[in-house]
Amino acid sequence: TQLRGMFAFAIWDTRKRRLFLARDHLGQKPLFFCQQNGGFAFASEAKSILASDITKAEIDLEGLWHYLSLRYMPDHHSMFKGIRKLPAAHYLVLENNQLSINRYWTVDFKDKISASKEEITDQLDELLLETVKGHLLSDVRVGAFLSGGIDSGIVASMMAELGEKNLPRFSIGSKEKEFDELPYARMVSEKYGMEAHEKIVEPDLIHTIPSLIYHMDEPADPFGFGVYLVSELAAKHVKVVLGGDGGDENFAGYDRYSGQRLVDYYCLLPQWFRQNIVKKVTDRIPESFGYKSLAQKAAWVNEMSLFSGGDRYAQSLGVLRFTHEAKHKLFTESAIQSLGDPSSAEKILHYFNADNADDVVDKMLYTDLMTRIPDHILMIADRMTMAHSLESRAPLIDYKVVEFAATIPTNLKLNNRAMKGNHLKYILREVATRYLPRELVTLKKQGFRFPLGIWFRTDLKNFLRRLFAQSRFVELGLFEKSYIDTLLDEHISGKVDHNYRIWVLLNLEFWYRMYFEGETVESMKAFSDQISTPSTC
Repeated sequence: TQLRGMFAFAIWDTRKRRLFLARDHLGQKPLFFCQQNGGFAFASEAKSILASDITKAEIDLEGLWHYLSLRYMPDHHSMFKGIRKLPAAHYLVLENNQLSINRYWTVDFKDKISASKEEITDQLDELLLETVKGHLLSDVRVGAFLSGGIDSGIVASMMAELGEKNLPRFSIGSKEKEFDELPYARMVSEKYGMEAHEKIVEPDLIHTIPSLIYHMDEPADPFGFGVYLVSELAAKHVKVVLGGDGGDENFAGYDRYSGQRLVDYYCLLPQWFRQNIVKKVTDRIPESFGYKSLAQKAAWVNEMSLFSGGDRYAQSLGVLRFTHEAKHKLFTESAIQSLGDPSSAEKILHYFNADNADDVVDKMLYTDLMTRIPDHILMIADRMTMAHSLESRAPLIDYKVVEFAATIPTNLKLNNRAMKGNHLKYILREVATRYLPRELVTLKKQGFRFPLGIWFRTDLKNFLRRLFAQSRFVELGLFEKSYIDTLLDEHISGKVDHNYRIWVLLNLEFWYRMYFEGETVESMKAFSDQISTPSTC
């Protein structure tokens, strides 16, 4: 429990013939294993285990079912049946063919610090500086990922303050102004005289996706697309980068955290009124492109008000992806019967209901730290950076920072009376005022996004129709073609924004061809070119 940093290692005790595996506190480094046919294999990638002779590629249908709702593979699941993940903060012992897995660390949100806002801000500032300093230790040049947000901004600014002269910073942008954060990254860069490296993202998804899938061994994520491209840029100049991963999950940076408070107030209205009157109105609101419109927020609040506790939290995770009801439309009846209709919510509710926190927001933060951080955010960061032989470090998710953040009262993370511009991550913004331009500190969160919805309606719409016309998952009897066609039609017409759902289905088609039909990255690029050509219609 005293090791500080990222790790995944194995120790073989020759005398006792005992194998010991361990993974770091928050899961910055991956570790997979498989025990089948009298053998045992472990590796940092599933593909390495598939290359052994103890197992063969087979879809983990339950894992796929959960992935569609959660956007990551929960707990021990991978996309391949029989290949399991060692969870973060766990160790494994294999002796006499008997396997045991145990947790060695967790975080407690109950014991809150008793100090003023100013004192807590000072302590957090000092801890972050000390942590960033530790992460700068290297025998090669270190750079920084810098978006327009305060998380990467704080890390990069502290690096500069600690003496990193002409700090190389790496940023990506978009031609679509709504999605472009480069102007804000430049504010920080210019203040500290950083060495700027930038790249504008083009809608060349179909040629990038095969590479993403190869390095992830599972369907890629839109977040991974951005990390892959900025890592490709950074790898031309440095071998190590620091980023702002974990700031949102550690300090309450998502709308759904503050949304819980709003829903609680809304629940003061009688349930019969919300369910029978308001719901009839909000159900008529189309899932338009601008999903953060006032109308969409009203629909979200009313929908969430019909749930409580962990069920509300679980429901909030699947809003933009496949809900339980949507999966029943996507999967064939025979596939659902063979699966047994598992609950994706149950995969996260045991964390939400754990005795580690009292406040509902703290429960959400704890659950995210135990699930989304290791299985989604850090997994993508590691795979996409290592794809370019680039080492990524995340000071904001250092376990000492996580432990301290857990002691900070919730009202200092979410503060409705906070500075104009945003009430999320309040205490982290207080630290940020010491390093970043005021305009950036008060900027409403944008997130690491790309105009997928626009690309799918324009440049890529014909490609998508041709790809799904020969869907392998339809041929396997797993998915309903009529439902996929409906998703495409509604999206392309502008009736409903299905970009996340279409992205997942697109990636699944590529993934299956690569891992079950032997297609390579290059052959998938050629295949994409082929079905993108009008003459192939």
